[in-house]
Amino acid sequence: MIPQSFLQDLLNRVDIVEVVGRYVQLKKGGANFMGLCPFHNEKSPSFTVSPTKQFYHCFGCGAHGTAIGFLMEHTGLSFVEAVNDLARNVGMTVPQEPGVGGQMAPRGHAVALTDVMTRACDYYRQQLRAALSAIEYLKGRGLSGQIAAHFGLGYAPDGWQNLEAVFERYQDDTLLEAGLVIDSEKTDVQGRHRRYDRFRHRIMFPIRNTKGQVIAFGGRVLGAGEPKYLNSPETPLFSKGSELYGLFEARAAIRDAGYVLVVEGYMDVVALAQLGFPNAVATLGTACTPIHVQKLLRQTDEIVFSFDGDAAGRRAARRALDACLPHASDNRTLKFLFLPIEHDPDSFVRERGPEAFSAEIAKALPLSQFLLNEVLHDKELHQPEGRARALFEAKPLLQALPANALRAQIVHALAERLGSPLDEVTRLCGLDAGKPAWDRAPAKREKRRVQGQAHRALQNLLMYPRLGNELSADDIQVLASTSHAELFEEVLSHCRAMGAQAEFRYLSDRLRDSENAASYEDLFKEILSMDENVRDLLLYDPDDAQQAERAEDQWRLRLAELKAAVRKLHYDSVCDRLEQMFKRGSLSPDEMTEAAALTRQRAALKQQLA
Repeated sequence: MIPQSFLQDLLNRVDIVEVVGRYVQLKKGGANFMGLCPFHNEKSPSFTVSPTKQFYHCFGCGAHGTAIGFLMEHTGLSFVEAVNDLARNVGMTVPQEPGVGGQMAPRGHAVALTDVMTRACDYYRQQLRAALSAIEYLKGRGLSGQIAAHFGLGYAPDGWQNLEAVFERYQDDTLLEAGLVIDSEKTDVQGRHRRYDRFRHRIMFPIRNTKGQVIAFGGRVLGAGEPKYLNSPETPLFSKGSELYGLFEARAAIRDAGYVLVVEGYMDVVALAQLGFPNAVATLGTACTPIHVQKLLRQTDEIVFSFDGDAAGRRAARRALDACLPHASDNRTLKFLFLPIEHDPDSFVRERGPEAFSAEIAKALPLSQFLLNEVLHDKELHQPEGRARALFEAKPLLQALPANALRAQIVHALAERLGSPLDEVTRLCGLDAGKPAWDRAPAKREKRRVQGQAHRALQNLLMYPRLGNELSADDIQVLASTSHAELFEEVLSHCRAMGAQAEFRYLSDRLRDSENAASYEDLFKEILSMDENVRDLLLYDPDDAQQAERAEDQWRLRLAELKAAVRKLHYDSVCDRLEQMFKRGSLSPDEMTEAAALTRQRAALKQQLA
């Protein structure tokens, strides 16, 4: 766990107005900045950013958090990734546990690479304005100027060294490392390798990371040249196996639609956005990887993969299935859509219309059905050999799935189709001891409705996390014995980690990455629906003596409420235990002793509650 002292120092150095301002147009309004909320549709600004509190809050939808929370919510980064991103921007090194985080380009070097990519992107966009053949091609594909501008499309002119007019130091190694140029094996009269532009006479598609920075390009040749599509090579900024074209542009549309559509090419992404499906993304000339799936599941719980119906499309779908298996959970939907062989998504929508395409998406095969189809296809199930072959192919797929209800249902269906006993299929597929899959995106659990005294206790802990450090071992044991023990244990572990610096805004950031995030989010919305809580938790100024006194009064009041809730939970559990014992009738000597002790305990607790 990253130390709270480091997070506090980081947030003190980061300017939240600058961070949010990269994505939201903000205007000064008194001491704060206002803008249209990026998390829900609104016409009048209700989204406020406080430079003094280093916090954002939407009075419309309840979205809130620090700069860390904003990056997590808006760009889909994990907690550690968001911290790493902010730290790198201010030149800090994040203390990490072994195995957390990946290799990053040094800050100065990454800025240099990003800078040359941005300048190249601006140049290509400028060249498109005068490239009649490129404009005609885009118009022929039905793309408007608005969509071309939205995706930052450009044109790389024909010619070998056009970028020499953009960069004074065309021989700079940074251009080579960014993948914009290629060094030939041939040398000039000075013995230097001859250098030329990688992209020539191509429509240019900027590839952006989740922060919106250009990290690579895809180029579609005009005319009959080869290759038809050309991507940037692997660089310190760009890895094909972890980036998705159009994800930055599609984030809001994915939230609105409730699902993401994964297609096979960036031209499909742009065309679908024009045709009313702006929630599409594409892999970049590589098979779908577990990292791609993990990145998408940070944006939505439903992914629909769209593939051509030919043999190549089927092979790509199978690789996507393999990538999805470690991430399949009971509350996620992963589906596979196969279009007729003569169509790609663009041509299908143009010929049959958006409604027909939406209907095809709704009918897409769920992961379970696609997996069973793959395993059983072409097998002679009336023969022992055919059934054995099906089990042989099913085994690695089933082992890659998490040991959850979805896997159990697929195993049931497989056993039924094979006409084999369930326990036999389970044993032959080696499912008794679950095989852990690597690098799983944390599966989000279903919402848990917390009620009564447990709700009262948890709400107070979320609002004032320092209260967790005031609980005794007996108090913690009471909370651990409730039906919501997992929630209490998680919150209290963060309370302990943050110590005296524990605050609502820091705790809410940490819990965004939790498997129980949905349960906490409901509680956060409930807390912030009350104006006085917004005032006390978000707008609190510790330098104001009157506010500081009120905060201390609130803390003492909430501590008393928390202790009272814990006592009531304890009292109820003692009463439940006694009721269970007396229902059984005769008690053993040991049980009689326990019942007597519990009776005394109940009386003492009742007196305290009174």
